[in-house]
Amino acid sequence: MKFQNIPTVVLVGRPNVGKSTLFNRLLRKRRAITDPTPGVTRDPVEADCFIGEKDSLKPIKLIDTGGFKLAESEGIDKLVVEKTLEMIKKANIIVLLLEAGEITSEDEELIKLLRPYREKLIVAVNKTEGGRLQADSWNILSFGFDDILMISAEHGDNVGELQQKIIQRSDFSKVEEVQENPSIQTPIRIALLGKPNTGKSTLSNRLTSTDASIISDIPGTTRDTIEGRFRWKSRDFIILDTAGIRRKAKVTENIEYYSVNRAIKTINDADIVILIIDAVEGLSDQDKKIAALAHDKGRGIIMALNKWDSMPQHKSTFKTVSDRIRFLFGQMEYAPIIPISAREGTGIDKLLETAVKMYKQLNIQIGTPQLNKALERWLQEYPPPTGPQTRFKIKYAVQKSANPVHFILFASRTKAVSESYIAYLRNKIRKDLGFSLIPVLVEIKSSS
Repeated sequence: MKFQNIPTVVLVGRPNVGKSTLFNRLLRKRRAITDPTPGVTRDPVEADCFIGEKDSLKPIKLIDTGGFKLAESEGIDKLVVEKTLEMIKKANIIVLLLEAGEITSEDEELIKLLRPYREKLIVAVNKTEGGRLQADSWNILSFGFDDILMISAEHGDNVGELQQKIIQRSDFSKVEEVQENPSIQTPIRIALLGKPNTGKSTLSNRLTSTDASIISDIPGTTRDTIEGRFRWKSRDFIILDTAGIRRKAKVTENIEYYSVNRAIKTINDADIVILIIDAVEGLSDQDKKIAALAHDKGRGIIMALNKWDSMPQHKSTFKTVSDRIRFLFGQMEYAPIIPISAREGTGIDKLLETAVKMYKQLNIQIGTPQLNKALERWLQEYPPPTGPQTRFKIKYAVQKSANPVHFILFASRTKAVSESYIAYLRNKIRKDLGFSLIPVLVEIKSSS
């Protein structure tokens, strides 16, 4: 079930108090990255979830925010704090998470900033499992709070009480269930992948007309996968902004390891991967590896040459760059190459227009009679070899699935079917059956 007008609950606190752990606990799955290193979360991470008892669950929008640093923070820390303050203003309920033990100067400054929002504030003291430091934690009431709740996000202690308190303080009177409309098209899910600092977050913010993703010149700013939605020419899209993927040898922190793995896993959640390539810096081995992962999973792939406004504006520039890409991505001649500027907004319409065409191809279903009639023609045009060691017969074919597009060909001697002949049939499927823009998975099985 889906709902609208649901209360927004924002988790705030200084770094490493356990906000992401509590977020995952309430969500009942690992969505936000958790690590003992302070300052793991940067961009706000949002998710709709249900809280409360099984027979009276209530829907909320839950937002995990970056750790609050002191006002004089600079660089990425300053951007994280600004984003956290934005989330506080839009919240219906604010859960201030403190850590059992000594109150820090960052805690005190955040408490001061939250005083105007007292009516929608819930204070929870984390890491009090087994009564740990609870006696000392009651001193937090001296800051003027009417009540505090002792919890353990990691172990689940009193998290049920926290949920009930959120429910009691929230207004659910305007919540409405959204009825599924069969005539409404499924949103196209797009994952933005690429090396760090290629402009993924800039493109995500432009497409969603928001500043949901923090933009910085510091490589690796994005850590969690940030999901956004937008509509373009009557089509709904879901955009997945991911962490930049570097070479494995350069991934030294646990946090970056988790971020990169989340980014790679978004390929499974996407219909189309837009590989963001820095047009100025050119291609890298990482770009090829990302594209290969998407290709192997049958996802649509668009190569977006970002920062094109910084390239020489000659007619031959695009051809030169395209030819270089085609040479390096030998088996991906189907993947469109589109020059864009996420910062200036150029090339965006063509990018989305291509994504819509690609999505249509990903969902084509070929009937078995039509497929086998075409297969018969292809076998006549280029018959299989007839030598004693290389002879085989392809009996028939079926389409196993759409999105990803997957065909199964049934042959008499599967080991004799060469890769070159499979490539021939794959190219015929793509050319003759309407799959010109996408990868096609072809599997050979024994006809016996």
